[in-house]
Amino acid sequence: MTSRTPLFTPVLIVGCVIIIISFAVRASFGVFQIPIADQFGWARTEFSLAIAIQNLAWGIGQPLFGALAEKIGDRRAIIIGALVYAVGLVLSAWSVTPLEHQLYAWLVGFGVAGTGFGVILAVVGRASSEENRSMSLAIAAAAGSAGQVFGPPVAEWLLGVMAWPSVFMIFAALILTTLLALPMMRVPQPASKAELEESMGEILIKALRDPSYFLIFIGFFSCGYQIAFITAHFPAFVTELCGPILPGGTLDSLGISTTSALGAVAISLIGLANIAGTLAAGWAGKRYSKKYLLAGIYAGRTIVASLFILFPITPTTVIIFSVAMGTLWLATVPLTSGLVAHIYGVRYMGTLYGIVFFSHQLGSFLGVWLGGRLYDLYGTYTQVWWIGVAIGAFSAIVHLPIRERPMGRAVPA
Repeated sequence: MTSRTPLFTPVLIVGCVIIIISFAVRASFGVFQIPIADQFGWARTEFSLAIAIQNLAWGIGQPLFGALAEKIGDRRAIIIGALVYAVGLVLSAWSVTPLEHQLYAWLVGFGVAGTGFGVILAVVGRASSEENRSMSLAIAAAAGSAGQVFGPPVAEWLLGVMAWPSVFMIFAALILTTLLALPMMRVPQPASKAELEESMGEILIKALRDPSYFLIFIGFFSCGYQIAFITAHFPAFVTELCGPILPGGTLDSLGISTTSALGAVAISLIGLANIAGTLAAGWAGKRYSKKYLLAGIYAGRTIVASLFILFPITPTTVIIFSVAMGTLWLATVPLTSGLVAHIYGVRYMGTLYGIVFFSHQLGSFLGVWLGGRLYDLYGTYTQVWWIGVAIGAFSAIVHLPIRERPMGRAVPA
């Protein structure tokens, strides 16, 4: 008789809890764009740069925390990440200059790296059987969307009853609660005997010499650009450009009476739709070619974003866009991380995926910063939106030549 490894393990459950809380806080930063800029009289670029730096730090920190987890253990790396995250939020709460926000954004970004996808997906991937890995990674990625569902609306609600520094303090305390779940995260066997025989340096050299790894790296750039730009700027975009919400209409009856509230809810809707989209990607990734699925997702994003910006911005189109884009939102994560694990193994998945994720965060930095910069120059987000459309189409193309087979395995002629 063969024993089947359960899909839902303590590692997966705890990993989901940590990602939910980490991403709930991270996804809410766009809600603070206007309140902080209005209080201090800053240009949109100032706080946008802080969020951009946060995304860049997340990208730099991801392979570092991945390597750290592989050296000192996953739980210790997560503890360090949570502490850095909380400290960054507390210091940001007391910041009154753009430079302070931008400086402490490095701590927040490194904190996200230690409590986010890189470390968690690596340990979940190692804890999962080959049969369950694609779906396990999808569930963990979908947990990020679950955090995104309630993070921005909760931040918006808290801003209605207290000042933004107090909200940051509450978020810092929330991050620290993730440490309570860590005792349940039992570190699994890291890899097969064959994978253990390879050093980190050996597998890194193999990956860096592989053209497919480079294609995965550059292809993930547009994902970061689009997601970070929308997360950071879409609430303000909707607040300022969306048509009015009609009194007595469906949205008004649900308590969404202002475009500001709709902007926060839009981010939540994206997260809600992405739960289904990411789980569907995990299901499909087990059955179909991951590279073709990724190409299809990027092509779909390109079409959705193009149609949205070409039509008048109304509450209805905002909701339709949020649901459509949300379905494609983090569906790239289980497929990209699963592709890395499939080709290069799970032993050093944290480091290898972390390097790929750095490209994602370079895109995130550019999307957030450029959004604020071009807005200040031209008073519109149109230019940066069309740049996102173009690089999305580029990513759809570059995934096609990837050789989707385990490295070192002979391929029949």
